[in-house]
Amino acid sequence: MAAQRQTPPVDPASLMEQPLISIIVPVRNGAATLPACLDALAAQTLPRGRYEISVVDDGSTDDTAALARRDGVNCISIPNAGPAAARNHGARHARGELLLFTDADCVPAPHWAESLLAAFDDPAVVGAKGAYRTHERGLAPRFVQLEYLFKYERMARLPGIDFIDTYSAAYRRDVFLANGGFDASFPTPSVEDQEFSFRLARKGYRMVFAPQAVVYHRHDLTLAEYLKRKFWIGYWKAFLLRRHPEKTFKDSHTPISQRLQIALLGAAGIALALSGLIPGALAASIVPLAAFALSSLPFLAFILKHDPAVVVIAPLLLVARAAVLGAGLAAGSIGLRRRALERQHALSGWQRGVKRALDVLGAVIGLLIFGPLIIALAILIKIDTPGPVFFVQARVGENGRRFPFYKLRSMRVGAERDFDQVAAVLNPLDGPAVKVPDDPRVTRVGRRLRRWSLDELPQLWNALRGDMSLVGPRPEQVSVVEQYTDWHRQRLAVKPGLTGPMQISGRGLLSLDERVRLELDYIEHYSIWRDVEILIKTIPAVVLGKGAF
Repeated sequence: MAAQRQTPPVDPASLMEQPLISIIVPVRNGAATLPACLDALAAQTLPRGRYEISVVDDGSTDDTAALARRDGVNCISIPNAGPAAARNHGARHARGELLLFTDADCVPAPHWAESLLAAFDDPAVVGAKGAYRTHERGLAPRFVQLEYLFKYERMARLPGIDFIDTYSAAYRRDVFLANGGFDASFPTPSVEDQEFSFRLARKGYRMVFAPQAVVYHRHDLTLAEYLKRKFWIGYWKAFLLRRHPEKTFKDSHTPISQRLQIALLGAAGIALALSGLIPGALAASIVPLAAFALSSLPFLAFILKHDPAVVVIAPLLLVARAAVLGAGLAAGSIGLRRRALERQHALSGWQRGVKRALDVLGAVIGLLIFGPLIIALAILIKIDTPGPVFFVQARVGENGRRFPFYKLRSMRVGAERDFDQVAAVLNPLDGPAVKVPDDPRVTRVGRRLRRWSLDELPQLWNALRGDMSLVGPRPEQVSVVEQYTDWHRQRLAVKPGLTGPMQISGRGLLSLDERVRLELDYIEHYSIWRDVEILIKTIPAVVLGKGAF
């Protein structure tokens, strides 16, 4: 049994510093590892008065709760409900503005909390992810560490991330609670932390990687441990992708090569299985196996650079990893028949695929039909006023991603400089959305373009590029999105559209809240037929011109 730790005296002045941090550690039967975790948390470089430590005992049957209480930290005991529920319970009882999460088998470095805190110097950041390290020297844990380092190197180059693991994580408490925290329907440590960060990313919240926020962990010591963990990750990932099909092919954590290797190994396995039945199947298996080998080269080169001895077992582990992840995904997909997971404000995978195909087809046909008209309108714009033909502005699209938004220019050059002055006088709407009827900045040709929505035609190029869809919520200006509440952000779950429920229901006459209600109804009750219906209704809406200004 560990001796009681002497808690450092608290400096009263430090209690006035902001923000207060709440560190939450969920644990079940963690008596063997919890003391080292708590020792490390007590030794953080932040003043002790800046943070509180809460251990949430998830129905332990060993001395976990007694050890936590003897160390003088907050200890909350709940019936066993899983780590997601335990973390949520700790968050609801936390006093801090920021929630920091780690696991009971992790040992945070002294600067861990301070490094996570620094990420929130940017007020737009709502979440941050730290990094794993290990002291283990076996080949298997060193391979696991290299897997993480390979992913971290990629994440460090990104301006924002969508994937946060709770071994080293931080969130703003108000955003965490407003979004319901981790999904407690995941009963075991699996992908519940990924699911929450994907949920926030869908709303366009900014999250960042903080590589200095290091925790030390005992990685898998044997091949059996490693393969078992990967199987269950694959199993629960199947459920996760049912909720977030947009993450099937891309997220900020997993390299595309790892996804590709699962498919390639599966294709090779099918070819080998059919080799006795179909002539040439055996030879055909060589193609995916060769592609698998080629896709492994960047990671193998990374291993050679950082820990050459591990390259001896790396090819075997890469094949085994793809095999067990694929098996887990297959088992989880079968399990979906027995376990219904509610889809949360998102299009299903097949709906996304069909919608994208229709967008490409429609954009190509539209550009072919309207291309000559766009050229003619460009000539009129040039004759009418000096300046560029196209107006390009940053807009906010799916998951908060910014993209260049194209329109035919309908205002005089430099009109954006006078926006605040004109909007303050002429804007008839409440809230951050701004529409200006009889805008004096609009040119003579521009007024005709706007009346018939002809200035929107270049957005067919946005649809072809994949920034936009033919139908969806309208893409919003960055300044407006910065004023969104959490409720408004739900509209960022899908790609914006050239037309949508706003265009057929009042256009510029609608306030932001009225528009968002229509758009959320569109997202929650999405169907391909509804897209067709909106496209058809757009024609009379444009002809009548109600709300067009």
